[in-house]
Order: sequence, then C-alpha cells, then structure tokens
Amino acid sequence: MTNELRLFKIDNMIGWDQEQFSDRWMNKGGCGAVTACDCCIYFAREFGMTQLYPFDCEDLTREDYISFSKIMKPYLSPRISGINTLEIFIDGLKEYLDDAGCSELSMSALYSDCEYDKYKSAVKAQLDKKLPVPYLNLKHKNPVFDDFVWHWFWLAGYAEAEDIFMIKIISYGEYKWFDLRELWDSGYSAKGGIVLFDIK
Repeated sequence: MTNELRLFKIDNMIGWDQEQFSDRWMNKGGCGAVTACDCCIYFAREFGMTQLYPFDCEDLTREDYISFSKIMKPYLSPRISGINTLEIFIDGLKEYLDDAGCSELSMSALYSDCEYDKYKSAVKAQLDKKLPVPYLNLKHKNPVFDDFVWHWFWLAGYAEAEDIFMIKIISYGEYKWFDLRELWDSGYSAKGGIVLFDIK
C-alpha cells in the first residue's frame, strides 16, 4: 500500500534546499523555517489556504520563496542550539499562522520516545488525510542519517508492505525513502519527533 502527497517544484527542486540561501544563518540552520515554508505552500496549494503564502502558489519562483523565507525567519529563527524541540517549532509556526489570519490549522507534538506502533500509526493517519508531517531528527546512531542529524524535514508519503513501513522525506530540495522504524530508533535519549496538523 502506498500513499503519497502531491508535491511541488521550485527551480526543479522538490520543496526548497536551504543550501541555496545566501543568508549564512539560513544556509546553515534554516531547516525549521524551510519546513514551515514548504508546509505553508502545500496548504495553500492543496487546501486553498492561500493566506499562508503571500505570493502565487501556482507559479512558484526562487525569488518569491526567498522573500517568503525572510517573512518566516523571525518566527523560526536559526539559533546556536537549533530549533531542537517540537514546541519551539509549533509556537513559532502558530504565531505566523495567527498573523496570517489562518485559524483553521492547529498543531500538536508527538515525540519519538513513544512506542513505535503509536508513532507509525500517527504518521500514517496524517498522510492518509493528505497532511504533511514536519519531522525533527536529533542525534542518530545510524550513519545513513548523518545528513539529517539535528535537522527538520517533512514527510510526504509512505509505502507499506508486511513489516516494512517506508516514508518519503522532503529535504535539501529532493526526496528520499527511509524505513520509519530505523529513523525512529535513534539510539539516543535526546529524541526528536513529529508535528501533527489538524484542520478545524
């Protein structure tokens, strides 16, 4: 069984690549803001919440995205310790949603220190509702995830077969498929997690 969200491109990138920023802080630590920007564009395009993206959501350009990132940056500013909790992300994005006049969306946090089956069910339920899933990954024992340590990205699909549950992650302007169980099993006490959207 597979379920994938409809994605968008900017200059042939899927979503945005933070390494394309000339702003030094956003280039190195803008993953939280990028994840928020990407999700806002997704909601504007797929759910008609056009107030979340103050440009043309059907004609996405590099210039508009960079302008949008400058709007989002004060809400989810890169910092030395990173946006290292789900609450920091939720609070920052909620403030942006409020200022944009969007009252339809709410968010809650689910840390990955819960049981795997609960975590998987939450991811699957969100994607089945065609909702993007912001994901915070902190430390990880598996070198496969080295590029995603202390990093925000978002989930845009799953593929399930028997005991395997693969997830499609969007980051650095591209997508990759990972085993959710392997990503969840970080091997560290410092846990990341997912943000769950709800539409009123």
